[in-house]
Amino acid sequence: MGFLNFIFGRKKRQVQEYLNNGAIILDVRTQREWDNGHIHNSIHIPLNALNTRLNEVKALNKPLVVCCASGVRSNKAAKFLNLKAIDAINGGGWVNLEKNIN
Repeated sequence: MGFLNFIFGRKKRQVQEYLNNGAIILDVRTQREWDNGHIHNSIHIPLNALNTRLNEVKALNKPLVVCCASGVRSNKAAKFLNLKAIDAINGGGWVNLEKNIN
């Protein structure tokens, strides 16, 4: 097993573990991106609205797997949520995440 397979395999296992434990998928892409496709049953809160909708996220009372288009915005969102005492991990790009959860 190569280094990249080790890293990405670990992330895939972590995401699957979160989902098995009732995590919700949070998509932080823009409305236009969301309208062009998204993971069924995911929740949409654009990154630029996350701070103002923080109470909505806290009310979910569930761990989160955050996704976006590539993983950059979802990484920022997961870190922000962790700072606000919300259990969240970066799920990366939504297309790859969707492939890996089924």
